[in-house]
Amino acid sequence: MAGVADLPLHSGHVPPWLFSIMKRMARAIVKLVVLELGEVHLLRRLSNPLWFQAFNNAIGMDWDSSGSTTVTAAILREVLAEENLGVWAVGGKGSRSLDVPKDLEKLSEVGAISYNLYEELVKVSKLAAKADTALLQDGFSLYHHMLLFNEKSNWVVIQQGMNPSEKMARRYHLSWEKADPADITIEPHTGAVCEKVVEPLNLTDRRSQRSRKVVLDLAQENPSHISKHIRVVNAIIKGYKPLFGDLPRPIKPNIAYYRPVNLTSRMLKILNEVYESRPANFIELLLRTKVGPETIRALSLISELIYREPPPLNDVVVVYSPFKYAYVIGGKDGIPYPVKRELAEEVIRELYDIIKASELKHEEKVRAFRSLAKFAPPDILPI
Repeated sequence: MAGVADLPLHSGHVPPWLFSIMKRMARAIVKLVVLELGEVHLLRRLSNPLWFQAFNNAIGMDWDSSGSTTVTAAILREVLAEENLGVWAVGGKGSRSLDVPKDLEKLSEVGAISYNLYEELVKVSKLAAKADTALLQDGFSLYHHMLLFNEKSNWVVIQQGMNPSEKMARRYHLSWEKADPADITIEPHTGAVCEKVVEPLNLTDRRSQRSRKVVLDLAQENPSHISKHIRVVNAIIKGYKPLFGDLPRPIKPNIAYYRPVNLTSRMLKILNEVYESRPANFIELLLRTKVGPETIRALSLISELIYREPPPLNDVVVVYSPFKYAYVIGGKDGIPYPVKRELAEEVIRELYDIIKASELKHEEKVRAFRSLAKFAPPDILPI
């Protein structure tokens, strides 16, 4: 995968005529994928950030904006709600991201999914959000969270964070196929897309297991002990040399992870609640306490600078060239050219003809459609 792309924060909206085109294009593509390959393959493709970008551009959305995630995901949610394809989508942008448990409960109440699946997916949603806020701290704050799934518990999470000072967004894709079944916060990412590559605190990396253990052990200590540790950590970050032994790696002042810890009353309250609840493992620490990014960062710094167990600082970003996928019917902002309505309508008609032929088992037309796959760039195939 070569090249770079950014996701700048864009304002504005999609005009109604274009939204209609985008939704009908999306419906046709999604139905064809499920008809030809099955629901699992649709989820597998949506877990691929490059396929998602290709899909976004094929329906006429911007090739480079933050709306590439939010608008396209909203259209997907509507299409999947209206079609009986065996795949559901819940969540979305802003306050909708907080509605995932409620939306899942409604699906359970009407019998669309089992109660056990409802409970499992609520846990998946919470842990995925924690993964890209508390565990992967890259300077981007989540404002979009969507969970897509089928009744067999195959799931994909698409999240997006923003960095207002950089005027940049970052999209994260997480999948049941990539995550560790024993702990879905371990390497769950099938990719993340953004121009800016950083050195984040990354406790989703498999190599973070020893750091995670120290963090959990520290969280079970009396908060007064943690306070003393934080004072030492801040002194080391400011240049104090430890009395015993060398640090595991040099402190880089330009990395946000290494900024001093602000020991607030809120953090002390959270640490005290954790101390009293005594989580049995790292997952319980994430699910059953209010531990957030700053507390996790503080404990990680103690792990590194006092107990010499440094967490990984590697990014999960994938870089790619969006121009490869921009030439279909045009783009909302006129790149590579304004959306051509007549062309779009012609493509939509052809796609629905193929859907009808597939449903009626007219193999000749479907075979001709399948033969187009050999022209697809290899990096948009499923991961």
